[in-house]
Amino acid sequence: MKGMLLLGFIVSLFAFNNAKVQAIEKVDLIVKNGIVLTMNEGKEILDDGVIIVKGNKIVEVGDKEILERYSSKKTIDADGGIIMPGMINTHTHVSMSVFRSLADDVPDRLHRYIFPLENKMVSQEMVYTGAILGSIEMAKGGVTTMVDMYLFEESAAEAVKKIGLRGVMTQNIIKYPTADGNDGDAKIKMAIKFVEKYKNDELITPGFGPHAPHTVKEEDLKRIRDLSKKYNVPVSMHVAETQKEFDKFKTKYNMTPIEYLDSIGLLNERFIAAHSIFVTDSDIELMKKRDIGVAHNMVANIKSAKGVSPALKMFDEGLRIGLGTDGPMSGNTLDIIGQMGYVAKLHKLTNKDRSAMPPYKVVEMATMGGARAIHREDQLGSLENGKLADIVVLETKSANMQPIFDPYSVLVYSANASNVKTVIVNGKIIVEDKKLLTYDEEKSRKAIHEFSKKVKKIAETL
Repeated sequence: MKGMLLLGFIVSLFAFNNAKVQAIEKVDLIVKNGIVLTMNEGKEILDDGVIIVKGNKIVEVGDKEILERYSSKKTIDADGGIIMPGMINTHTHVSMSVFRSLADDVPDRLHRYIFPLENKMVSQEMVYTGAILGSIEMAKGGVTTMVDMYLFEESAAEAVKKIGLRGVMTQNIIKYPTADGNDGDAKIKMAIKFVEKYKNDELITPGFGPHAPHTVKEEDLKRIRDLSKKYNVPVSMHVAETQKEFDKFKTKYNMTPIEYLDSIGLLNERFIAAHSIFVTDSDIELMKKRDIGVAHNMVANIKSAKGVSPALKMFDEGLRIGLGTDGPMSGNTLDIIGQMGYVAKLHKLTNKDRSAMPPYKVVEMATMGGARAIHREDQLGSLENGKLADIVVLETKSANMQPIFDPYSVLVYSANASNVKTVIVNGKIIVEDKKLLTYDEEKSRKAIHEFSKKVKKIAETL
């Protein structure tokens, strides 16, 4: 009898331990031991948080107790750092990194330098080379998704994929002759080919990039409207960027640029408006009604002395607004961390209110705001169960990151891109211990150095 009882106890103990072992789920990645800014609806912060990743998705976010339920192939110790969602750059021209620092403060720089240089130098090779460099900068600065617009965008998309980032990549369309086509029709055909090739890509979302309301023919804008609907892809466009543009549409149409675009049916949930500096209150109401995305490019706009967008008003009124850097020939840097302090401070100044644009709003614009702007808030922008695993870890050991009373404040007012330690995109680690894992940075430096010699030679003739 005692033997039977002992045997039963052993069997029960074995079954219990076996059930316990079976309860431990195998996953691909664990990120632990950090301050987790979830950026979920409740802005939940976990002081000693854990992120569990399986495949390309987050399966659980919680306190360190959840570690008992998982085993992983790879564990990242955040070492007390800040763990946050990947940041989203809602507007850039990544390949223009090849022209960075050239003629920075020259009046009418666009027509005196940028357009002439592009006509003489832009090629598929140049676009790829510039996109590699710019993507490296974004990856190492914690940007996991970009919204890009440029010539030969297919080459830029190849580079973005090579580095391992997400890209909403839109083929530039303009009525003037450029290196990739003589007119809008040629560029639309190129865009269609690009869209059809990348339509179902895991990292690249292709789309149309009409340059601006006044630089694209109305008939081409209407074609883009219809093609965007047909393929269900985004349209990215510079809108209401200058006073001159605003005045031109008021004179010619008695409409603002926003009203004009709406009159031809372009404003909808697939549209992303970059800049939006010169917009009226009624424009803002219309933009919200049409559910468009907005890219706020503070640094590029103030550097060019164009003005300050009413981005805080847009944010507070519920528009889908995120942060952008513009191209690296405009704003010079491509990391969103470097934008955040300017965004907070300039809106305080323009509103004459120290409490305006608090840090948590800026961080939200950098993450969930950007996700909303590209209508992917169900997949990106926060650290929540079921979302895509785009995760950034910033170290907090550097002197500029201590002490931490408010992690949002540290991110906005103290942090810089060099504090980014680890970057994960789609569940894959692309930056670890501040080193890029997907590309040889020295190879990129050499390519840029050689190209810059050619740029300098041609720039001297302009």
